[in-house]
This record gives sequence, C-alpha cells and structure tokens, in this order.
Amino acid sequence: MTWTGGCQCGAIRFRVETLGRASLCHCRMCQKASGSIGGAFVTAKDIVWTRGQLSHFRSSTDVQRGFCRECGTPLTFEYKKSYDVSIAAFDHAAEIVPVIQMERDVRLPWVDHIAELPLHPESERPAVAARLATVRSLQHPDHETDVWPAPGGKVK
Repeated sequence: MTWTGGCQCGAIRFRVETLGRASLCHCRMCQKASGSIGGAFVTAKDIVWTRGQLSHFRSSTDVQRGFCRECGTPLTFEYKKSYDVSIAAFDHAAEIVPVIQMERDVRLPWVDHIAELPLHPESERPAVAARLATVRSLQHPDHETDVWPAPGGKVK
C-alpha cells in the first residue's frame, strides 16, 4: 500500500510504501515539539518527499525533528538514518494505530482521563455547526492535488 501525507498548508508532501511500528511517546521533548500530550509516530521505511523541503530543529544530541517552515507542522523524528513520521500528518491517519507507548512514566497526569471528559452539550451542537458552516478551511486536503488554498488564501 502507498501512504501519502503532508503538512497543514501543503507546502510539504510525502509518500511511503512501507510503514513500521507506530508508537505514542509521552517524553517531555515530544510534548514540547508537538505542543500537545506527546508524539504519535510511525516508522517510514522508504519515505519519498514529493513536494517541498523540511526544516529541522535538533532537539537532542541524537535526534533532529523535521517541520514545515511555512505552517509549522511537526513532521518527523529523525534518529540516525531512521525517519519516524507524525501519524496525524498522513492523509489516512485513522488507519495507523499505535501499538506501543513510550516514556509513560512522564506522561501528563490527566492523559489517562481524556475519555472521561464530558462531550459538547447536545444543546450547543446546532450553534457550533452553524458557525463551522461559515468557516473556509485553508488547510491542504487529505489527498494529492496540485491546487489548494495556501497560507494567506493564495492558490498554488
């Protein structure tokens, strides 16, 4: 199977033929790099960058992380010659399920209770749906295309 994906604005796109292990890392570096609860990554055995060029930040002596300079999307965790790619950057991210958690001892303490949080009240859903209907996304679609709204609303 061929897997495709890219950053939020579409400046960077990739293709992968073979996926390895999918994981969720709770370490503090992954928390900071994602601005979230941690990093969800999958090893990409043979990644091909089909559009754009990654920018990099060296987050430790052993690891650099690739991201899109245009929109800031975190895309890779690179160790030696290994590429792990952010799961959510894939066009079909829901099909890539983590099989292991790492650094669980340093996870944010409330992560274990996310499923217990209340859902949006039913009474607020119509107003939220009406507001969202007026929003025009400038995000790249989850498929290959040569035309899309780019940052600033320009069509490439």
